[in-house]
Amino acid sequence: QVRLVESGGGSVQPGGSLRLSCAASGYTHYTYCMAWYRQAPGKEREGVAVSDRIGNTNYADSVKGRFTISRDNAKNTLYLQMVSLKPEDTAMYYCAADSRRDCTGSSWTTLGYFNWGQGTQVTVSS
Repeated sequence: QVRLVESGGGSVQPGGSLRLSCAASGYTHYTYCMAWYRQAPGKEREGVAVSDRIGNTNYADSVKGRFTISRDNAKNTLYLQMVSLKPEDTAMYYCAADSRRDCTGSSWTTLGYFNWGQGTQVTVSS
């Protein structure tokens, strides 16, 4: 298993930017696929973006063009650069990781992950 610790969340005004980080430790060979999910109060957890170790990525339609997922494999760290933030982006953001190698296809949001972080809160409001 792998330990995942998110950071970088906070409160910003609409149109602002944040960069989330997810540091992985432990059995990091379980991090071939890493993803960001989010959950707002009263709503189901939803996939935001996914990245595998060789550079394949995918995004939820609601964040395309605004969010960028990236990773530094040497540092075992996943990032989510968020710009043009909207109030509807307000949620707890979670990092997830898995050893599976086919995770960035069109159905990526339906995949399950075995490792989850505790989350970092993102609040976008005036």
